[in-house]
This record gives sequence, C-alpha cells and structure tokens, in this order.
Amino acid sequence: MANSSKIEKKAALPGDPNCPICHGIGFVRYDLPVNDPNFGKMEICVCRQEQVRKLKEEHLYNVSNVESFRSMTFDSFNIHGRTNEKDANKSLEVAFKSSKAYASQPNGWLFLTGKFGCGKTHLAAAIANEIISNGMQTLFLTVPDLLDWLRYAFSGEEASFETRFSEIRDIPFLVLDDLGTQNSTPWAEEKLFQIINHRYVNRLPTVITSNLDIAEINERISSRINDRELVMKISIIAPDYRDPFSEHKDSPISTLAYLSDHRTFNNFSARKNEKLPANEQKSLDQAFLAAQRFAENPTGWLVFLGAYGTGKTHLAAAIANYRQTAGDEPIFTVVPDLLDHLRATFNPNSPISYDSVFNQIRNAKLLILDDLGIQNTTPWAKEKLFQILNFRYETKAPTVITTSVKLEDMDPRIRSRMLDTRVCEIFSLEVRPFENLQ
Repeated sequence: MANSSKIEKKAALPGDPNCPICHGIGFVRYDLPVNDPNFGKMEICVCRQEQVRKLKEEHLYNVSNVESFRSMTFDSFNIHGRTNEKDANKSLEVAFKSSKAYASQPNGWLFLTGKFGCGKTHLAAAIANEIISNGMQTLFLTVPDLLDWLRYAFSGEEASFETRFSEIRDIPFLVLDDLGTQNSTPWAEEKLFQIINHRYVNRLPTVITSNLDIAEINERISSRINDRELVMKISIIAPDYRDPFSEHKDSPISTLAYLSDHRTFNNFSARKNEKLPANEQKSLDQAFLAAQRFAENPTGWLVFLGAYGTGKTHLAAAIANYRQTAGDEPIFTVVPDLLDHLRATFNPNSPISYDSVFNQIRNAKLLILDDLGIQNTTPWAKEKLFQILNFRYETKAPTVITTSVKLEDMDPRIRSRMLDTRVCEIFSLEVRPFENLQ
C-alpha cells in the first residue's frame, strides 16, 4: 500500500480531527496501481475503525432482541450457584465451560436443559452477547415470543409473515429460550418445527433452552436434538438461583428477599466524593429524595429513568425494603422474570395457573417493576404489561417503575399514563454509571 493517500470527501461520521491520514474525514482512497483489486475503493481510516466497530455492535444489539439481557455475561455468571451441593455445582461448572467454549466457536447446536431459574437463560444470553461482540448477526427469542411475532405478522400482509419467518429461520445465529412454555397449538408446533428443521438440515448454529426433559418435547423436534453429531446436550441440575431451597414449591414472583441486605436507603451512595457535574449530582439527589418521600407515603406512581448502573434498581429496592419493614408485602420483580413466570404457566404441567400469577401482580398492594425495557415490544408481552399497568393506573395503585428506555420510545399507551401528573412522578437519573457495580 502506498505511503501517500488521497482523501475522499464523503458525508460520514467524522474521524479523528488530528488524524494525519484523513484529517478528520474518516475515509481514504489510497494510491494503488490500476491493476490492484482495491484500486479506487474507499476504505475506512484507521482512526475511525474502532468507532465503526462499536456502531456495528450496537446495530447488532438493536436487531438481536438481546438488549434486556446485555448484563448477562460469562463474567457475571455465578458458577458456584447458591448451595453447597457438589453435583449441582459440578453441573453448573460443566454448563459454564461448555457454553463458553461454544461461544468462542459456534458450530452445531447447544441444548441446555434444567429447572426454572437454574441459569440456562443467563448462559444462553452470555453466548449471544459474545457472538454479537464477534460481529455475527444474532437473534434471541423466547419460544412464546417467537410464535407471537409470527402470529402478529400473519395477521397482516402475507409478505410480512414470510419475511419475518425467513429472517428467523435463516439468521446466522439463533437462540430459542424456554422451549416447551409455548401454548402448543397445531399451527404453533408446525411453524416451530419448520424453523428448527430448516436450521437442522442446514446445520445453522443454534442454542435451545428448555425446562422439559427431552422425552417431554415434541417427537419431531426431540429427534433433531438427539442427533449427537450436531447437538451438544447439557443438563443443569442446580436449583433456582432466586430460591434454592424451594425446589418443590412454586417459584417466587418477588425477588426482594435477595435484595434486602444491600439495597437500602442507608447504604445508597450519594456519590458526593466523586465530584460529579452539578446537573448530574442534582438529578441523583432529587431521585433519592423522591424515593424517600414515596417510601414514607406510597401513593400513585413513581418512575425512574436512566442508563444501566445509575442507581435506579437500588432506589426501587430501597422503597420496597422500607415498606416491608413497615408491615407491607410489596412485590419486587424484574420485568423479564415476570414475563417468564407468566409464560411458564402455559406449560400443561404447571402447578400454578396463569390467572393466579397475573392477578397477584395486578392486585399487589405495592408493585415494583424493575427494568421495564425493550422486552415489551412483542405484541403478547406488550399487551400483558399494558393490562397490568392500566389496571393500576385506573385504581391509582402504588407502583414503582424503573427503565433504561427513553420516554419517547415507550409504548404510547403506557407513556400516556406516565405523563399524567395527577398519578405519576418521573425522575431522570442523568448521571454516569457507577464505576464499580456489584
């Protein structure tokens, strides 16, 4: 490649203004012999390559449906579980190492099975996050959401359904979470089989998780999963991370018990020693005072907006812990987990009904919904969340919501209720994330 370069002026994201090669334009066209295959081609300047890489990664996240699980990485996975059971911990270790190895070289299929809450989804999301960071187009879908997307597309133009179906079927890397929790109508089973069979025939990298034993899965699908030449099967025997001592009880919807020790008002960091910019410190102080006021007298809605790691969850949990010491029974639930609980009731073997879970959430004396995010973009999930929130809006039931989604990107029906100042207060934590998140 020649030492000198001709700079092509083209509208694009700028490069480094001090770059001696492109002088801030971001693109270059190098002097090359006419017979060189790269003659006349535009190239991204070296000063801008990292920026382009990050933009590409963000685009992959935007289309992957993994955003809600972005914090689920291999680094954040607890390989030791929450018990001292040797066999359980060994199965977690095997699943962790196998998943990490698969993420580094995603050939064939990986099938993760185990009871609700054992860590399957975390590992599947960790794989997806790593695959995306390596530049591969990825799609992460729970099976009920997958079928819901297809039903929604099918109700419109035929071309829309075919396009969506083909995208899912042919995506370079696919994660199907919670196989078996879907409502198994003949139509749903046929569409699901067509996707899985297509990926089986074409040997497309795929991760599947399920609460079911292989013998409980539809025979046509299980026969593909049983192909030892293509599929690596890992069984996790660890109990629920959120309630390791209740293997034979209904999984708790509220996870407040695991936040009671380290998410209180007393140990919330006001970050005074960090010398934050005045506007950031003010937004943090205002949110803290609002949380304290709400905890003293929980009426209406309180919404915390902000990026990950700004303290939203800590404040929401502090409210719940304060009310619990006052004798209330608040429900604190992460929205993706809540949707998992609702989907799990679709399993014919579920010991608890959909209505009982739905009504428990809808009628809670105090409800804290943590991480209301992009998971509510599927039609089914969007409708369920709206039904819950609309009921609580109409009854003015005390509700705390945290979200990293911008208000303008929220479901318009939910946003309109949040903007009703007679019911709701909104506080934006416009502060940089904590550097040392636990």
